[in-house]
Amino acid sequence: MILVSVLMTAYNREKYIAEAIESVLCSTFKNFELIIVDDLSADRTLDIARGYETKDDRVRVYRNDKNLGQFANRNKAAELAVGKYIKYLDSDDIIYPYGLAVMVNAMESFPEAGLGFCYTSGDSPWPLPKLLTSAEAYSMHYKKGGILFCGPSGLIMRRDIFWNTGGYEDYGMPSDNHLSLKIAATSPVVPLQRDLFWWRKHEGQAFNNANLSVNALNNYRFNKSLIDSHLCPLNKRDKDIITKNLKRIFLKNIVRIGIKSRKPFEAFELISKSKIL
Repeated sequence: MILVSVLMTAYNREKYIAEAIESVLCSTFKNFELIIVDDLSADRTLDIARGYETKDDRVRVYRNDKNLGQFANRNKAAELAVGKYIKYLDSDDIIYPYGLAVMVNAMESFPEAGLGFCYTSGDSPWPLPKLLTSAEAYSMHYKKGGILFCGPSGLIMRRDIFWNTGGYEDYGMPSDNHLSLKIAATSPVVPLQRDLFWWRKHEGQAFNNANLSVNALNNYRFNKSLIDSHLCPLNKRDKDIITKNLKRIFLKNIVRIGIKSRKPFEAFELISKSKIL
């Protein structure tokens, strides 16, 4: 029985995907499958991935019939998984040899948890890993530095919980965080030690090519919808405080983006359309 499905979605990553694949294959933890889903790359990404498929029977490579885009492709990869856990690794990142073992062992130690995530928001106030209730996770995220701000390469999830919460919804770049918050609303979560993977930074990342104003609005909207949801584990007083903070952060970000882009009128038009004032 495969315990963890490592999922790698790829689009035009010929420069980096070999290193990403090799980092998974070098893991000290061996009970995994590696599923690679190419989203109609125009370079040698698919050929490189298939080369590894011929050498290691844990590697399975698929090519989409049409370009699905980032988050629909993440869901497609999850549909192909059979493991108890799913672990995304972006095709331009690298997981350290011990990373998979630390993540899986933590989830096995806390079977009630739906999500494990690398703790990257400063120093941890307790030894890691640690089980947090939904209320504890939400309170820390919204009041003490956003502990659930962690990209897919720093996450591990129970596959059943992933689908029970609906998988990825497309809010643009904030969609990663949206999924983590959805899971945390309905199940305990486990913060893990940092430095289990290496996040590569380069000009071709979707993060660098995103519409910052639209992302800021999407970020506000999905956070507000989660706070307003009956699933939110916080009390009314905390919800009201967080909602005010979300509005303040959104307005501050939009003004900052407008000034930086030298398009202040577009920024204020977006504020007007958002109808939060």
